Amino acid sequence: MNAVQIRSAEKALSVGTWLIVGGAMLFSILTVTPLMERHSPKGWEWTAPILPLVVDAAVVIVVRLDAVLAGMGGHGGRWPIALRWMTGFMTLALNVADSALKKDLVGAAVHAVAPLLLIVTAETGLAYRRAITTAQAAREAQLKAERAERERAATERREAQERRVREEREHAAQLAREQREHEALIAREQTAREEAMRREERERAEARERAEREARERREQMREQQQAERERLEREAAQRRERDRLEREQEARRQQQERAEREARERAALLAAGPVNEKLPEDKARRVVHASFGEGLPVRAAADLCGWSIGWVSARYQEHRDGAGLVLEGASS
Repeated sequence: MNAVQIRSAEKALSVGTWLIVGGAMLFSILTVTPLMERHSPKGWEWTAPILPLVVDAAVVIVVRLDAVLAGMGGHGGRWPIALRWMTGFMTLALNVADSALKKDLVGAAVHAVAPLLLIVTAETGLAYRRAITTAQAAREAQLKAERAERERAATERREAQERRVREEREHAAQLAREQREHEALIAREQTAREEAMRREERERAEARERAEREARERREQMREQQQAERERLEREAAQRRERDRLEREQEARRQQQERAEREARERAALLAAGPVNEKLPEDKARRVVHASFGEGLPVRAAADLCGWSIGWVSARYQEHRDGAGLVLEGASS
C-alpha cells in the first residue's frame, strides 16, 4: 500500500467508527433514559440521562485513546482492555435491561444490536489500526531501506568521482608546482631588479619630497610672518581709528558744552534786562521767548520780558514744544 491508500483507509475507518459510536450513543441515551426515570427517586427524574452519558463518555474515551495508541504503535496495557469491555457490557446491560425485565426476548435482542455492534467495532477498529500501523511501518522501513541503498550507491559513485578528480587535481598540481617553481625563480630575479629600481626611485622621491617640504616650510614661515605683520598693521590702524574717534567725540562734547554755556550766557543776558514797556523787535522777542522757554518761565513772565501779547508768546511756546517733540522722536528713531 502506498501513502495515499493508507490515508484513505484510515479516513474510512475513522469516519465509520465514529458514525457507529455516535449512533450507538444516541440509541443508548434514548433507550436507557426512560428506564432510569422509572427507577430514580421521586423528584430526581431529571438525573436519568446522566448515567448513559457517563457510560457513553467512557466509550468515547476508550475508542479515541485506542485509536491514538494504535496509530503510534503503542499499547496501553490491561486497564484499557478492562475499561473497554466493562463499558461495552455496561452499555449492553443498560440497553437490554428494560426488555429483559418485561421478559421481551425480541426487544432484548433488538436493543442488544447497537451495544454489540459498538463492542465489536471498537475491537475491530483497534485491530485494523494496528494492522494499518504495522503496514505503514513496514512501508516506511522499505522506503528507508531503498533510500539508504540509493544513498549508498550515490555515495560510492561520488567517492569514485572525487577520487578521479583528486588524482587529476594532484597531477595538475604537480605540474603547476613545477611551473610555479620555475616562474618563481624568474620572478625573484625580476623582483630583485625591480626592487633595486624602486629603491633608487624611492630615494629620488624622498629627496624631492624633502626639498618640497623645506620649500613649503619656508613659504609657510614667510606667510606667517606676513600675516603677523598685517595683523600688527591692522591693530595699529584700529588703535589710530579708535584714538581719532575718541578725540572727535571729546571735541564734539567740548564744542557742545561751549555752545551750551554760550547759550546759557545769552539767555541770562536776555532775561536779565527785566520787563519792558514796549514791544521788542520780533527777532529779539523770539530770542527772549526762546530763553524764557529754556529757563522754564511762565508765558506771562515771557510776555512781560518781550512786550508782546500772551497769545503770541503761547504760540511761540507751542512751536518750541513741537520742535522739542520732533527732536526727541528723531533721537529715539
